Amino acid sequence: MKYVLDTNVFSALMQGQAAAVDRLAAVGRGDVSVPQPVLAEIAYGIERLPQSRRRSALQERFDLLRSQLMRCPWTDEVSEAFGRIKAQLEKRGQRIEDFDAAIAAHAAATGATLVTANVRQMTRVSGVLIENWV
Repeated sequence: MKYVLDTNVFSALMQGQAAAVDRLAAVGRGDVSVPQPVLAEIAYGIERLPQSRRRSALQERFDLLRSQLMRCPWTDEVSEAFGRIKAQLEKRGQRIEDFDAAIAAHAAATGATLVTANVRQMTRVSGVLIENWV
């Protein structure tokens, strides 16, 4: 089974949260990928912090984890899934942020399970399997 990580799970891994770390070890890094919107959100969060030891430590953990996990590329299929997801949710009056839709689209386009702690929101996306590692 293939897995696509959402930002909150990537962040949990950066923080060393046991449940997320243990689940990643159990499935193996080779079956896990990270979409670029996740990396963008984490980079933004780090950039917002003032220069400090905390920021440096987060940057080091970000760099380490980023070097150990594969990317889920943004393909034409992902773009089409993004459009479909956004349109379906808007028709139901259930808008979500573009990056959330993009992350879900990566899972939908690749047939992967979306790993997220944002279960309530992401379960509204049709056709995407969800797991919460947090």
